[in-house]
This record gives sequence, C-alpha cells and structure tokens, in this order.
Amino acid sequence: MNLIELMANRRSIRKYTDEQIPEEKLNKILQAALLSPTSRGKQPWEFFVIKDKEILQKLSKAKKHGAALLADCNTAIAVFADSDVSDAWIEDSSAALGYMYLAAEEQGVGSCWVQMRMRKDEDGNDAEQNVRDILGVDLPWRMVGIMALGMPAEEKEAYPLEELKWEKVHR
Repeated sequence: MNLIELMANRRSIRKYTDEQIPEEKLNKILQAALLSPTSRGKQPWEFFVIKDKEILQKLSKAKKHGAALLADCNTAIAVFADSDVSDAWIEDSSAALGYMYLAAEEQGVGSCWVQMRMRKDEDGNDAEQNVRDILGVDLPWRMVGIMALGMPAEEKEAYPLEELKWEKVHR
C-alpha cells in the first residue's frame, strides 16, 4: 500500500476489542512519533504511554465531549511538549500525533486523536489542566491531545479519492 492509500484508509476508530496491542506494533507507533518533524529540530515533546484502566477512565472525563472512548481503549499516548523549549510546541505535537495516526493504520491498530487543548470539562474546567493533574505533569509542559489506541472493533470505508475536494486547492 502506498502512502496515499494508507492516508485514505486511515479513519478515526472509536470502538476497540479487548485484545492487547502487540508491543512491537506499539513501538512502531512510538517510533513514528519520535521521527516526526519539529521546528528547528528541538523535539520539545514527550510521550506518556498509558495502559492503566483506572487512569484511562479518569482521562475519559477530562473534557465534556469526545473523550469517553478513552475508557474503552487499550492504550493511550498523551503528547506533552515543553513550551519553554519551543514556541512551535503545538505544531510539533500535532505533527507527532499525525505520524502516530499513519503508523497505527499501517500496523492495523485503531486510533483516534482526542483533542484536549482549548477544551473544557462538564464544570467548565480546562481539559488540558485536568490531564496534567491526572498524570502529575506540571507547567511548562503543555498538551494538544491524546492518541487513543486499540485493536479495532469497527470498520470504516476508505475515503474515496475521487471525492477529494479539489476546489479547496488554489493555484
């Protein structure tokens, strides 16, 4: 499968089986994150691999909408970046999450990016701070999101290449 086909096949998977992700597949996903580009090569990110179901349950309530799937995933990777090291920490973290998406697809692992930056919980508290509190991570460490991972319990059709919105390209 070429890269474009891999991208077309990659879909956000929110339902997972109980099957454990093989460690070699998880390592390939982490390897992709570590290979992701960063502004001026500063690599301000760090990756927190979470498999503890109690912690995943707490993280699933860190924001009001869209995090519930964390309670059911097998593994999550929280992407933090030192905002004192790079002013491009958001972009650097996003690139790492994007690389993880593609590596997960290549490995047959379901994935979904759970946005935390600029999100709130049920009580209006900052979701990013909630995650820092749950994981015991202090400022200047910031986060864009968490990658939920698991063996897929759902299948989705690939994006049809003939339906790409070429009108959004301006030359």
